[in-house]
Amino acid sequence: MALQSRPERSAPWCYRFYVDIDGAATDPRVAEALEEVEALAARVVVLGSYEAWVEGSRLSAPPPTPAHHTRKPEIPLVDRRRQPDGSQVMVRNVVFGGDRPVLIAGPCSVESREMILTTATAVVEAGGDMLRGGAYKPRTSPYDFQGLGVKGLRYMAEARERTGLPIVTEVLSWEEVAVVAHFADMLQIGARNMQNFSLLRAASRSGMPVLLKRGAGALVEEWLMAAEYILAEGNPNVVLCERGIRTFERATRHTLDLNAVALVRERTHLPVIVDPSHAAGVRSLVLPLSLGSLAAGACGLIVEVHPDPARAMSDGAQSLDLPMFAELARQVHPERPVLALA
Repeated sequence: MALQSRPERSAPWCYRFYVDIDGAATDPRVAEALEEVEALAARVVVLGSYEAWVEGSRLSAPPPTPAHHTRKPEIPLVDRRRQPDGSQVMVRNVVFGGDRPVLIAGPCSVESREMILTTATAVVEAGGDMLRGGAYKPRTSPYDFQGLGVKGLRYMAEARERTGLPIVTEVLSWEEVAVVAHFADMLQIGARNMQNFSLLRAASRSGMPVLLKRGAGALVEEWLMAAEYILAEGNPNVVLCERGIRTFERATRHTLDLNAVALVRERTHLPVIVDPSHAAGVRSLVLPLSLGSLAAGACGLIVEVHPDPARAMSDGAQSLDLPMFAELARQVHPERPVLALA
């Protein structure tokens, strides 16, 4: 039985009670109980009736249901049982959910043509698989650098032509999906937009692979349901990204939730990667968090890299410099030789 009360606005000190009983109003036991309630109340209105009666004493509350028996929203398209062996997502020649971890790297923001070309060259030479970079930036303050927009997208496309690295970049609104999809190989939906449902639908309809970051305050269930929105529109190419959640801890920017990485691998067939840069906010923690993420079952990493982090226009404190990224790549891909572009 569920019970709620609300004050009657037109009658001070009087309350309206809403009682939800597991039983049919036509059942003699329920009818008798309602008569007793009517004797105590000014008015009783039956709003609806269940088809069946749950055995038990009259108006007695059933034992509390254990939390793990709480009915969860259905996510049939992302459910692991749909593809028990897991699914793979292809972004050009890069495979998420394959035999080797995917390493995505690049700056928080595309600041200039020279900067993104330098970074892209360092990423591919160290063994990175994809290039990241923000052309449209969702900044907390309206006075912070907001990105170069289409110009930044063009610079990233040029970097792809020079290095062969597929590019992933964030899209902030459904109106921008078409222009970003024209340049990018993969659309990123950031933490702030995880439940922007019009954006989820538009990104799905673009046909592009989608990288879906978890919101800083989102439950795993909400994260998976956001992915369900994308798959429900007909696009199966979704990669999940854990990027840290907001807790009481202030020593780091966020708290990396490796519980979620292991859990979503049980719950869904979709590939999941980790963003240790945003989770930590401190570059010295990126390497150990990266290795821990892979050990927890992540199939890839997305990290921030900058040629000169001290001068970065955004997120410099968490950005790896080029030698630090080379060391990270060496440990993530020990079998891959270091390259040198001509």
